[in-house]
Amino acid sequence: MEKELSFLEAKYEAQKLAFGPIYFQAIVALKELGILPLIGRHRKGITIGEVAEQLSLSRYGVEVLLEAGLSAGAVKYLADGRVVLTKMGVILNSDEMTRVNINFVNDVCYEGVKSLIDCIKNGKPEGLKVFGNWKTVYEGLPQLPEKTKKSWFEFDHYYSDDAFPYALEIVFRDKPAYIFDVGGNTGKWALACCDYDADVRVKLLDLPGQLAVARQNVIERGLLNRIEFYPIDLLDGSQKIPTGAEVIWMSQFLDCFSSAQIVAILKNAHQAADENTRLYIMEPFYDNQDYPAAQYALTATSLYFTTIANGNSKMYSMNSMIKLAEQAGFELEESFPLIGHSYHTILKLKIL
Repeated sequence: MEKELSFLEAKYEAQKLAFGPIYFQAIVALKELGILPLIGRHRKGITIGEVAEQLSLSRYGVEVLLEAGLSAGAVKYLADGRVVLTKMGVILNSDEMTRVNINFVNDVCYEGVKSLIDCIKNGKPEGLKVFGNWKTVYEGLPQLPEKTKKSWFEFDHYYSDDAFPYALEIVFRDKPAYIFDVGGNTGKWALACCDYDADVRVKLLDLPGQLAVARQNVIERGLLNRIEFYPIDLLDGSQKIPTGAEVIWMSQFLDCFSSAQIVAILKNAHQAADENTRLYIMEPFYDNQDYPAAQYALTATSLYFTTIANGNSKMYSMNSMIKLAEQAGFELEESFPLIGHSYHTILKLKIL
């Protein structure tokens, strides 16, 4: 049983939330100005004056940022006044998951999330307006500022790329010859499939803007003879997924939609499937994680969907996704929890 906080402890935790955005920006500044990396290279410590001199910053600027870093738990002072990184500071400085998450929050979410109340009231991603007047982020993705776009793709790919080698082994156990990659994004999965199996063909299904990016990547790899492109807006019920696939693959795709939309999309997949087709859904389900940090990050990601992405989707639990698939006429054939060293579970489904 977790120990209940005392009143003073609870008040301290509340202040962490109250001033959280300020401390977040202090950490961003410590990283981007090179202060954390510099301290990290001096394991025996470095003085404030030396930091200021080596980075051509004012002593005042370094001092206020390091005081914030001290309160946030990222740095500590030694008895002689030198500063060193704490364990959390090391993670903030060099851990890839943390780097990707900080950049995503700062570049993609930070301004827009202030519209959260309006998003809840209106059921729309009101925070997206800081970038442009689109209904969803996916429509505007090619037009986002380069830094924002880079952070968006790094976030998206970080939570899928590590899973791909294990996912390929699972999908190709049945030796599929023709795979539909629904929500194919930049084409990374399609390219990985072609690298894994010399004969497989892949059809990418996505919005035209996304397919334009994927097509360029496919051209650069010389794989236009094996990867096809099928423009489709899956929120338009009149647009149907074509038939003929042995595998329909959806990776980190369905969490971009509301529950009702997921059922509609899966019903669309159902009409395209036959008894030999297998539907694979790969998602980082928030209730199926080994570490509290992963669940914490995934829960926060739901609010990105609320404020920036589309206003009505979220990260789902594994059981809720299975139930939605059942409503669409699929049944679970097999599950592969937390494949490899990733945060992902794969659901293998067949039509009822």
